[in-house]
Amino acid sequence: MKALLDLFKQVTQEEEFDAIRIGLASPEKIRSWSYGEVKKPETINYRTFKPERDGLFCAKIFGPVKDYE
Repeated sequence: MKALLDLFKQVTQEEEFDAIRIGLASPEKIRSWSYGEVKKPETINYRTFKPERDGLFCAKIFGPVKDYE
């Protein structure tokens, strides 16, 4: 337990800065970050408990359900 508490007490280096700049990403930039498009509102098939193709949890977009597949 003491080792766990020591993790929270470790001193981290602080970086000082004068300003931070935040901006909106362009539509082209957002498209370059994307991997696919959600075309259906379905999530999971209630019979098979597998993600629906082109749905919100589609493996083509978000990766396989199991990493080793």
